[in-house]
Amino acid sequence: MKIFTRISLCAFALLGLQSMVVAATIPDRMNLRLEGHSALNGAGKGGEGLALKQYGSKKILFLAHESGPQCFSVIDVTSPAKPIVLKQIPVEAEFVRCNSLALSGNILAVARQSEKVGQPHGGIKIYDVSDASNPQLLSYLDLTGPNSRGTHYLTFTDGKYAYLSTGAKDFIPKNPLDDQMLMIADLQDPKNPKEVGRWWLPGTMIGDEAPAPARVRPFDSGFRLHTALIPAERPDRAYLAWIDGGIVVLDIANKTKPREVSRISWQSLNEGFMHTVLPILDRGLLIASQESTKEDCRDWPMRIAIVDIQKETHPYPLAVLPPPANLADLCRGGGRFGAHNINLNHMPDISRVLKNTVVTAQFAGGLRIYSIQNPKEPKEIAYFAPKVPGNKGGAIQLNDLLVGKDGLIYTNDRFTGGLYILRYTGKTPLD
Repeated sequence: MKIFTRISLCAFALLGLQSMVVAATIPDRMNLRLEGHSALNGAGKGGEGLALKQYGSKKILFLAHESGPQCFSVIDVTSPAKPIVLKQIPVEAEFVRCNSLALSGNILAVARQSEKVGQPHGGIKIYDVSDASNPQLLSYLDLTGPNSRGTHYLTFTDGKYAYLSTGAKDFIPKNPLDDQMLMIADLQDPKNPKEVGRWWLPGTMIGDEAPAPARVRPFDSGFRLHTALIPAERPDRAYLAWIDGGIVVLDIANKTKPREVSRISWQSLNEGFMHTVLPILDRGLLIASQESTKEDCRDWPMRIAIVDIQKETHPYPLAVLPPPANLADLCRGGGRFGAHNINLNHMPDISRVLKNTVVTAQFAGGLRIYSIQNPKEPKEIAYFAPKVPGNKGGAIQLNDLLVGKDGLIYTNDRFTGGLYILRYTGKTPLD
């Protein structure tokens, strides 16, 4: 089933001409006001992990770094205009990246991924952050191995189970690009984390009876997990973005034996890199984001789609979010441009749960917000994409975001830009 409709070359050229005509009149932001900024002590390199926690009168943001020298930062954002870095935890080695973190209560889980398979330090580390300025290491779940780079991404919201995109000592993929599966880890005793279940795309592991899937061309990004989301209202379901394997829905009522419910795949159509899928169950919708991984739009279109999942065994696409008016300028402005992270709706105690709005980080496209009140006709209602000194071409490269309960939006730059704190000022509700 084809989810993302490719723009023809003629249409793409027309979009480019339109962009060149109007570029001079398009400002670098609309309906978003910059409230505060932090260079993160010069560390930059914002990853894909942001988590908020209220400590009495103070509000603290935990931020994972995409790569070293820092692993994660702890930032006091009580005053949005003056964010203060309280603590930074360094990586263990120059080949280690932390990239992702997740928080439940006072327990913070942080991913560790090595540059190459077989290197040490991969897996997850668990911290007690009762004292935000002094995280205490509780344990380390070692997921290194001869075919493993460790853990790339994780989610952890219920205080019980973490869902990891990871390799492991005994996980041997047929193709080296397929090296990260779903692992479910029990963190109820944070000093003794343990695996309770795993799932991978059939045909990708040595010993599988199923045939290996056809590779996606020209950009083969692997049949591996990126993001797993488990809705609080459906703890027996996992919604997975399986990169070149598409969208997967699993029944995880028995966490020791996850079972496939449905999958949308389009590898035969040479499209891939499904990065994040966000279920909005009471509307019967799924927001599905592909990641742009090539500079200068060489892998365009990497889009964000709206999918109807009212029948979970028969999902089908409704629409894609519209491209910016200055698409061609963003494509040639430096760095990546295209879809990446979206607001995950998974921290309802301190972050806003959005059902009619999608907030996205799109690298050179900056932070962009869309109304999906009519899911068949999504509309852009805000964006923030200023130039960033130090980045290639000065292009902002926004990597991740989190919408706080008070409406403040926290977003980070993949390279030099640091942390931005924004406030939406548009008339369309951010709900």
